[in-house]
Amino acid sequence: MSHTADTDASPARLYLASASPRRRELLTQIGLAHKVLLVPAPPGEDEPQHEGESAADYVQRTARDKALRGRDWMHDHALPDLPLLAADTTVILNGAVLGKPADREDAFRILRALSGSVHEVHTAVAVCAGGQLLEAVSITQVQMRELGDDEIGRYCDSGEPYGKAGAYGIQGLAGAFISHISGSYTGVMGLPLFETANLLRTAGIHVP
Repeated sequence: MSHTADTDASPARLYLASASPRRRELLTQIGLAHKVLLVPAPPGEDEPQHEGESAADYVQRTARDKALRGRDWMHDHALPDLPLLAADTTVILNGAVLGKPADREDAFRILRALSGSVHEVHTAVAVCAGGQLLEAVSITQVQMRELGDDEIGRYCDSGEPYGKAGAYGIQGLAGAFISHISGSYTGVMGLPLFETANLLRTAGIHVP
């Protein structure tokens, strides 16, 4: 059974420890041929926040844990030793983490909270390479315009909020909800390309 998935005909230069299609697209956008590392999630609640852990610390720890778990998986399955990239994105409103919605009601609640407010999107990136763990975080402030309940309902019915931190995807229909951002657009998508490229260069990978 294969533990990786090819994303390009070119020889892979790194592993991506994420199933996110947006992260795959962003790496491809900057010319980085890669393989997706299919690492099983640990048992229990998906990415739980520890008691007393700040939202900012949570997102960085989660990305770090994904990278270390991917590195161990790579070694345990005797895969070619390539640099490994992991990331985690968290939407933070008034210091609270707004995760992926569990259902339509939860998505509606999250979007109602974000409506008319400024929130932060933190995307942490971690790279394991050459025995090192390299880390960076992108913080972007996002202004969402006031949304009516009917708009929120239609957006929930589109299916787009599910599987996304904060119950929206800026690269999709919800792009029309965002009046202003200060920071990294690609960070809001799930992989800040500026920070990612810098980490990969430090790891010895040429980035165009």
